[in-house]
Parts: sequence; structure tokens; C-alpha cells
Amino acid sequence: MRLILPHLLTPQELAHAQTLLATATWADGRPGAGSQAVQVKNNEQLPHDDPVAMQLRPVVLAALHRHPLVLSAALPRRIFPPRFNRYSGNTNHYGQHVDGAVRMLPDTAQAMRTDISCTLFLSDPARYDGGELVMNEPAGEQRVKLPAGSLVLYPGTTVHQVTPVTRGERIACFFWIESLVRSTEQRRLLYEMDMALLALRQRHGDSDETVALTGTYHNLLRLWAET
Repeated sequence: MRLILPHLLTPQELAHAQTLLATATWADGRPGAGSQAVQVKNNEQLPHDDPVAMQLRPVVLAALHRHPLVLSAALPRRIFPPRFNRYSGNTNHYGQHVDGAVRMLPDTAQAMRTDISCTLFLSDPARYDGGELVMNEPAGEQRVKLPAGSLVLYPGTTVHQVTPVTRGERIACFFWIESLVRSTEQRRLLYEMDMALLALRQRHGDSDETVALTGTYHNLLRLWAET
């Protein structure tokens, strides 16, 4: 399930991030990529311990934790520390690839599954050409280029690419979520049920039926969740 969250960051948070990133020192983005991805990756990144990355990481995580749809759609168990990348000039694209299924958390060396891939756009789309996130989905190719401060979440199993940036620069934040519910289909069903229950409560208030359905939701989550 692909989900777009417009304006995850507040205008103040976005302006702060853009100001800091304008002063950042970028490095080759290939180190850390898998054996297949490294062959098609041509961008720049901030190292994990870069001072700008370390200042912005808590801002992104706080924005995620306060957005109710992140909890409903992703059911996060663990979140990989957000990283930052740039596409511009001669380092301007990332060919077709699939994100590695397991990543090592840099601060603990613990392994985590990359159930959900996430891209937070940080550049005004009017200031660069190209740079679309292109996903190969069962329904066909999907192209995403969002306003600055907006987030897209999509299954980590998705083949995807970033098209060449031919003008300006595209800066983004990327990370992965390990969900309490491993299955994409089960997460989608739980999200749809949660959204339907929310709409029913807003329209009719609580009732015996919504209480019973809420119980069914939690029983399914109890059945499927891995803690």
C-alpha cells in the first residue's frame, strides 16, 4: 500500500531543515548500498554522524510520531534513523532497484526488516526538473514528486528508481520502518478497517457495533503483530 502524507513537516520545520541542508557537506551516496543497488546508484548523502543529519533526525522522528496516519498505516515497531540525500549535477539519479530486506541499525548493530520504505521530499518541486520517485506497482508505473515537507510510504518490496535531475537539486530524507505487522496485505486491511471505524464514529458516534468492530480490529492486530 502506497500512502502520501502531505505537509508532514510544519512550515517552520521545513524552513529550518532547508537552511541547515544548504550548508551541508555531501558525500558519495554509494557506500552502504547493496551489491545490486550500488551499480545503479549515483547520488550524494550525508553520513550518519554528520552534524546536520544529527540535528534534523529528531525533527523528522517527532513529525512521524505526531501524525496519526503513520501509526495507523505503518504500525511502527522500529524506525531506521532518517538519512538525507541529494541529486544534482553529475550525481543525479538512482536506477531501478529494490531496497535491501534487512538493515543494521547504526547505533546498536541490531538487524531490522525494511517492511516500509519512506521518502520525505525537502526541495520545492518547482526548483528542479526530473527527480521523480518511480514505483513499479501491480497497477502499473506510479510517479511521485511531492511538495517539500511531504512524505510517501510504500512497501519495501517495491522496485523503484529516482529519475535524473536535469535542473536544480532534489534533497530528500529517506528511512525505513519495521512494522509490527510483517504482511503488506494485513497492514492494508487493518488500515482500511481503522479508517472506516473513524468515519463511522465521526458520523454516528460510538455504538455497540463500533465497539464490537473495534474489538475485531484489536483481535486481528493481536493475531498478526510481532513484538
